[in-house]
Amino acid sequence: MEDIIFKPDTSDGAKRWQNLVRASVDFRRNLHRHPELTWHEEQTAASIRASLDALGIKWRTCAGTGTVAYLAENASGRHVGLRADIDALPIHEASKHDWSSTSDGCMHACGHDGHSAALMSTAAWLKAHESELPGPVTLLFQPAEEGGHGAKKMIEDGALEGLDMIFGWHNWPAIPFGKAVCPDGAVMAGNGTFRITLQGAGGHASQPENTRDPVLAASAVTMALQQIIARRITPQNAAVVSVTSIEAPSGETVIPDSAKLAGSIRIADPADRARIDGMIQDIAKTQAAAYGVDATVEIFPRYDATINHSNEAARMRAAIAADLGEHWHYDQLPVPIMASEDFSYYLKELPGAFALIGADDGQGHHEPCHSPRYDFNDRLLPIVTRIYARLAGAPLPSQSTAQED
Repeated sequence: MEDIIFKPDTSDGAKRWQNLVRASVDFRRNLHRHPELTWHEEQTAASIRASLDALGIKWRTCAGTGTVAYLAENASGRHVGLRADIDALPIHEASKHDWSSTSDGCMHACGHDGHSAALMSTAAWLKAHESELPGPVTLLFQPAEEGGHGAKKMIEDGALEGLDMIFGWHNWPAIPFGKAVCPDGAVMAGNGTFRITLQGAGGHASQPENTRDPVLAASAVTMALQQIIARRITPQNAAVVSVTSIEAPSGETVIPDSAKLAGSIRIADPADRARIDGMIQDIAKTQAAAYGVDATVEIFPRYDATINHSNEAARMRAAIAADLGEHWHYDQLPVPIMASEDFSYYLKELPGAFALIGADDGQGHHEPCHSPRYDFNDRLLPIVTRIYARLAGAPLPSQSTAQED
């Protein structure tokens, strides 16, 4: 990875802000060129730590490739945590930007490069105004958000020690640029996955009566699982059960011995998890039994719902409104969205809030997260830096300077 790092800037306020915005874009695009998968973010961590060193910010390693940085440690006010995730995805990039991924089969398809750059520019701005911060600030550069439970490992390694509150955000291409959502309560769903193995007895396709057909049973189980949401969960509770894979490889004239199903669960209310898990178990086993087939069900809880605390959500909404204006709220996106985030781990430990901030500016930033054509909208970097600075209580650039982003 190239040596692109943040460095101290002694320019006056307006010039410093403009330099900071340019540095954050360069830093983001460099991360994008060199993505690293969950728990393998070695060079990404090195780049973050080199910037913190150059800025004179104290930091420590946390959860391996994670980094926790500290500002205004002796300030007397409430201790604020700000978080970014740093890992990429196993996706081959299809965009043709100058900063496209140079790692075949790996790309920043969810914007964690932008999240990291925004937190790094926040670090630089806060360091320049450290003596004016009302309370301590901890910056969390977290690995392994993409299914690796990185937040859990950060917590286990003491990342939240001393914090009074924590804030995070995610860029969201389905929201117009200049809009955002930050509700009280659930903003993103919890999730889980399941695998069902159906064991029958195969044979010749011309003699199905001499078999116990797992393919037929798999079809019945798939259809029956749809009644969980349609008939057994109240419409007021958002939930999804999706069968995403059916495997029963065989020849055209051969009924196989077994079939496998896999799928995804999404829940807004944590209380629904045990109920839905139990129904998947029951439906799979009873439907399979009706076809003379045995079912083995494995369910894997992943992340809980990301549930905002009302006081902190109000504080974050005020910071967003101060930057995006009074009409910032996007009311056409039902929340919680059914995607999941391991920021939920932090919100189970202490008060905090998480926002989704719109990326679609009509200039190609509408591609959804996890798409091979996705690219982060760099225009979000100064906006989020200002929002984070407000949450930390730092002074801000003048309005005229901010309009030059």
